[in-house]
Amino acid sequence: MEREKFSSRLGFILISAGCAIGLGNVWRFPYIVGQYGGAIFVLIYLVFLAVLGLPVIVMEFSVGRASQRSEVKAFEMLEPKGTKWHLHKYIGIVGNYLLMLYYTTIAGWLVLYFFKEIKGDFEGQSAEAIGGQFSAILGQPWLMFAFTAVTVVGCFLICSGGLQNGVEKITKVMMLLLIVLMIVLAVNSVFFTDSAKGLEFYLLPNPANIRKVGLANVINAALSQSFFTLSIGIGSMEIFGSYIGREKRLLGEGINVVFLDTLVAIMAGLIIFPACFAYGIETTSGPSLIFITLPNVFNHMPFGRVWGSMFFLFMIFAAWSTVIAVFQNIISYTTDLSGCSVKKAIAISLPIILIGSVPCVLGFNVWSGYMPFGSGTNFMDLEDFIVSNLLLPIGSLLYVLFCTGRLGWGYDNFLKEANEGSGLKMSSAKWLRFYLRFVLPLIVLVVLATGLYAKFRG
Repeated sequence: MEREKFSSRLGFILISAGCAIGLGNVWRFPYIVGQYGGAIFVLIYLVFLAVLGLPVIVMEFSVGRASQRSEVKAFEMLEPKGTKWHLHKYIGIVGNYLLMLYYTTIAGWLVLYFFKEIKGDFEGQSAEAIGGQFSAILGQPWLMFAFTAVTVVGCFLICSGGLQNGVEKITKVMMLLLIVLMIVLAVNSVFFTDSAKGLEFYLLPNPANIRKVGLANVINAALSQSFFTLSIGIGSMEIFGSYIGREKRLLGEGINVVFLDTLVAIMAGLIIFPACFAYGIETTSGPSLIFITLPNVFNHMPFGRVWGSMFFLFMIFAAWSTVIAVFQNIISYTTDLSGCSVKKAIAISLPIILIGSVPCVLGFNVWSGYMPFGSGTNFMDLEDFIVSNLLLPIGSLLYVLFCTGRLGWGYDNFLKEANEGSGLKMSSAKWLRFYLRFVLPLIVLVVLATGLYAKFRG
């Protein structure tokens, strides 16, 4: 059976970007920009995106396009005879499934909060009451599971239409609407009274903050964020390389994805900081920003219910675009391994993810006594740690070694595939070969080591 292809280059770019764009663009990136030096941090971050994230994306695209298969078959087709690179598929399979076991729960919260904003549940509420509403939701496992199921079933239904008529058609609309909503929300925030204070905190160089936290911590934060923002290492990008032709070189395609991911992250800060500073509300990061701080901000705004509803709709598009992309990867795993139809692959995968999401849901209530990393932690923290701190860096390291090492696919094969077609060409210079083969693996090892150290040092 001939492999389905994207109907357009725009579809490939938007869907790949949609996979990269996620919650971290909104609830982590703006906060650490302000905390770690504003524009100075952004410049350091962009450098690391170019030297770390971009090469690994190009490698994933190259492996996918060369093999025309998902990760479960790609390494097997490209590896030298007798080698074991195909064992990498287990990192991809576990990583994609495990990511969805908690990401769909958060996406379910976003759907719930969209309806709460429309209903006006936050109007006239104090900051404490708004925080209490989120705590109350975490105490209701059936409610959380119901909205997790809405996300899982809804996104699999989109995938059931196939690559072009389901995934590409819907994700293109979602991503374009996401960008429009972000522009509208950012413009609204920038024109608030006193918004200049938020913009100054967010975007202007702040050497005082760098001195406060230390340059080494700023560099490490930029390095980590540039790595994790793109979800590289578990085949989330590789799959989309397998669906494209050889008309365009892959470096330019990778740059497009990195650009859109960064644009959304930066614009999220333009929404958040001017609004928070305008209403004197302290910014935070993580779930508390999305589900406590920002509803409190919208509660102070004129027409806050409208702006809040638009914000959570944008967040749903950001989260669902990632879920749909990963679901497409999971479906491709199943069809490549068994040869079954897309609908049968969904029938297999959907109950696995629904049942697998139960520990994350119960970790906030019934099983809250299980705290894997100490007080205040739960199953979601454990699952996120395994994916973000272990599988992503280890998977990325294996991609780099496979594409550049003599015992793997090899640098010449990788470079030939990446440069097939028209567009921006990867250099064949010896310095780049040396960097990708020897320096880049060391950088990935630093990301892995610093992430583990940060998690367990206390």
